[in-house]
Amino acid sequence: MRNCLLCSQVVEENRTFSSLILLQKEQNTICKHCRAGLEAISSIHCPRCWKDREAKVCSDCQIWESQGYLVQHQAGFLYNDLMKAYFSKYKFQGDYLLRFVFAEVIKKSLRNFKKYTLVPIPVSPEKYQSRGFNQVEGFLQASGLPYKHLLEKQDTIAQSSKNREERLNSQQCFTLVKDVCLPDEILLIDDVYTTGKTLQLARELLLEAGVKEVLTFSLAR
Repeated sequence: MRNCLLCSQVVEENRTFSSLILLQKEQNTICKHCRAGLEAISSIHCPRCWKDREAKVCSDCQIWESQGYLVQHQAGFLYNDLMKAYFSKYKFQGDYLLRFVFAEVIKKSLRNFKKYTLVPIPVSPEKYQSRGFNQVEGFLQASGLPYKHLLEKQDTIAQSSKNREERLNSQQCFTLVKDVCLPDEILLIDDVYTTGKTLQLARELLLEAGVKEVLTFSLAR
């Protein structure tokens, strides 16, 4: 018997035909109630940033493109109340067990990016010291997916504490890891896509350094 990592209710054990043959149980980490609260990005979304319910290129992406930026992003879930609660417990309250909640989802979402090197968006040394972990690295490790440290981040005001205008006006806060060998194709991974500024700053740095293609992915949008 296990408890839901989000609400602590008992998680029902589900047995599939294959798990019975292999004498294994499916390892559900959250209960049915919490799972029902997750909202996957629908099939109707912006083709650039996956903003939900936008059948054409959204106004945000049009602005990015007018400034010379190309948005090539995918995301898994809407950033709804349940996702906010998840990140509050995982990221800000430091519940590191929650890195396992979306492990299988992330693994399945990224299976079409096998030729790309996965690069997590870093946190600053100060943030890492206070939190104890990088939330993006956490769910990549839980997924068993290989990734590379190519970026470092300076300590800045947290994006979560900024309003939209302040986020969009953020200056370059990333640098390349010293003496790193850069691959030709990279998939940048972040936790939440809001304005896209963080990912664009990292993408811009990598492209200027000679990377041929940089796509982006976030767990939530």
